[in-house]
Amino acid sequence: MGSMAVLAADETFDTLKEKQYEAKREIILKAAERVFARTSFRKASMREIAREAGISHATIYRYFPDQQTLFVEAFLRGVQEIVRVIDRIMEQGREDLLEAVAEAFVLFLFDNDHYFKMMSNFMLEGEVAPPLYDKINTIARSLMNRFETVLTREGIAVPPRVLIHSFFSALNGILITFHDYPGRDRAQIRQHVRRLARLTAAVFKRGGTIEQN
Repeated sequence: MGSMAVLAADETFDTLKEKQYEAKREIILKAAERVFARTSFRKASMREIAREAGISHATIYRYFPDQQTLFVEAFLRGVQEIVRVIDRIMEQGREDLLEAVAEAFVLFLFDNDHYFKMMSNFMLEGEVAPPLYDKINTIARSLMNRFETVLTREGIAVPPRVLIHSFFSALNGILITFHDYPGRDRAQIRQHVRRLARLTAAVFKRGGTIEQN
């Protein structure tokens, strides 16, 4: 009776099975994040991820049909978290909104290095099936929409999507360029990329009214 007492009043075997399924799926996703962080998408294997999760190679296919699906699901978790971080900043009504968003974006990826490596792997070599691209495009659009809203609030007159892509590329360029900055420790690199992100945002604000050719 002791163990049964903690169950919800409306708990059933079906809901309990669903919770167990989701908990196991979460373990596999976290294991996949660790594997994808230390190796490329092409080199990672379902067998390695299964071993990292502590399950059999056959069992992992009960939760994810293939490696591409697992990679996309793990990758999307990171993008969704970035979106939530940006949403919280947008709710604060800050005067340095663009700088704050730029800083938060680079620091999130810097502090969560596995997501940065997954994003880099995906951008460089992530070939996935069309249905999975739809999922990626949906969440990517939600991120770009946040950038568009921020730029619009800053009164920037350049057509938003063009500037968004430039802004996104610039921030990722900072991370790629200084990820392994020689002669600096991790804390020094973190401070440097933070400064560069804020400077980049300030430059975009000043140049945001330049007309396109």
